[in-house]
Parts: sequence; structure tokens; C-alpha cells
Amino acid sequence: MKAQVFRGVNHLSYEEVPLPEVLADEVLVQVQVVGLCQSDIKKIRYPLYEPPRIFGHETAGTIAAVGSDVKGWQVGDRVVVLHHIPCMHCAYCLNDNFSMCDVYKNITTTAGFAPSGGGFAEYVKVPGHIVRNGGLIQIPDSITFEQASFVEPTNCCLKAVKKAQVQPGQTVLITGAGPIGLMFIMLVKYFGARAIATDLLPSRIDKALTVGADAAFDARDPDLAAKVHGLTQGMGVDTSLLAVPSEKAFFQALDCTRKGGKILFFAEFPDEVEIPINPNILYRREIDLMGSYSSSYRVQALAADIVFNRRIDVDALISDRYPLKDLAAAVEQAIAPAEDTYKILIYP
Repeated sequence: MKAQVFRGVNHLSYEEVPLPEVLADEVLVQVQVVGLCQSDIKKIRYPLYEPPRIFGHETAGTIAAVGSDVKGWQVGDRVVVLHHIPCMHCAYCLNDNFSMCDVYKNITTTAGFAPSGGGFAEYVKVPGHIVRNGGLIQIPDSITFEQASFVEPTNCCLKAVKKAQVQPGQTVLITGAGPIGLMFIMLVKYFGARAIATDLLPSRIDKALTVGADAAFDARDPDLAAKVHGLTQGMGVDTSLLAVPSEKAFFQALDCTRKGGKILFFAEFPDEVEIPINPNILYRREIDLMGSYSSSYRVQALAADIVFNRRIDVDALISDRYPLKDLAAAVEQAIAPAEDTYKILIYP
């Protein structure tokens, strides 16, 4: 089969690789579409993992082969593939910290080499642990593969919204109106809160308003904090969601968040970044800082419900489609987005 193999930093090789061999408890899925995620881009651009690997994890496809011990699935079933499933019994899982679980981190779907997601290939193998424990989700007939590929990123964003305890009637600041920021806007609105967005691109500021933001501003606006306070009776927002890895965005969020509010780090910062902060600011204003990484098993069913019942408009997030052979070009576009670049989908 064809796959995009990571051969080193910024080096993707479109090549023939062996079709994964399916064991008795495993399933082979023919990939129909896979989303390009910022985490994929980081893995390709920085020396985070030893090559060779096949990345890609926002995968939707058709079951092509089923191991002899697999129950409940058959060839031809349309499925969302979840690349991680926790063990459900370690100390992390028992505290709902599923993404910290060693099984979650180390057992993943694969298209060959060191298991790394494997969605950037024509076929991906789903290990028995993932098959047995809810890692395949049936796609309704009314839902396209494109729409279904959003279940995993919806889960990640939903986990963050739930962790921040966003409530109806609250106001949430979302820094960055790329595909993740836009999804945050949709989810915040779905849960009955108001959304204020920021970005550097005028087109993304307009897009934020189109998908439901109550207000959207240029992140460089020197009066941003005053405008946000003006929209919140002088208090500031209840929660800020950092959807871009920017120190300036963090300090803007700090200025815009009310006393007793929350700031959640969603975007991953470069490892060398350190943010100096006077702890008395957090102490005196009782600001909660928190992080949200990856997905949560706890919200998996709700994420699927939100996508499959069209409670948010994932189609509005799609801007570009590339064949798998042009993955490198898709990555370059994501790194230097055009005015109308949002979510990029890849087609084996």
C-alpha cells in the first residue's frame, strides 16, 4: 500500500510499505479521509520522534479485514478510528486522567514501523485493545467520512470545555480562530455560553463571527482588554481558552479574565518557552490555570453525538482537500495559511 513515511525532520516520503498483517483480535481499516492536525505537523517539523513512522490520527474509513476473534464488526462497516484507548484501571484512569495512562500513550493504531497513528496511509491496523474497548465507532449512513473525521478533534476540544466547566450564560475568550478556535466557538455556543474570539487574520476574525462568536477582535488591538471588559459589565470573561501557543495571548487572557476565572492552555507551546508570572496575580485574583491535552474517554460518546447529530457545523471548518501524495504541500499550507485556510483533510 501507499503511505507517507516520516523519514526525518521535514522529510516525508510517499512510498510503498507492506500492508499491515491483522492478528486474530485486530481490524484493518481502509482510510477514506484523515484530518491534518497541528500535532501531526509538530511531529513532522521537529525532532520529537525517531523515524521511520507513519503519523495521522483523525481517521475515518471502511473496515477491510476482521480478525477471527473479533465480534461485532464486519467488512464494509464505516467507522471512526480512535487511535488511543486507556486501560481504565490504572491510577490515572481511576482519576479520569485518561490521556496520562501508559496504555493510552503507548498502544495506538498503526500502518507500520513504530505505531504512531497510521492515518497517513491507505490502510491502518487497529490493535485488539482498541477494538475491544470502544475504539471503533460506527458512522451513521447520514454522515459523510469527512464529517466523521471530526469526532476525534471534537473530543479533544470538548474535553477542554468540560474541564473548564463552561456553563450557560458565561462568557469565554478564545485566542486564535483557526480550525480549533472555531470549533471551540461552536462548542461554547452549544453549551449556552457567549464566545469572544481573537486572531491576527481579518478573514479569521470574520469567520469567527460567521460560526457564532458574539464578538471577534484583532489580537493586536491595544484596547482589547477594555473592549472585552466592556462586553462583560467590567468584570472580564469567566474562562479563557488558549488555542494558540503565544505568550502574548496568555497575558492578554490574564488581562481579560475576571477574578475567580479560569485560563486553560490547549495549544502546545515550544519546550523552550517559559512564561514569567507574579504568583500573587493568581493568588489575589484567584485565577485557575489548567491544561488540557488530547482526548478523554469520558466524553467520547458525547463527541460522536455532537458530530453525528450535527449539533455543530463541522463542514464549515473544512477549507482544503489534498490527496495523500501531496501531504507535504498540505503541511506547508497549514504552516503558512492563506486567508481562507482552516481545516485541511487528506485523502488516501
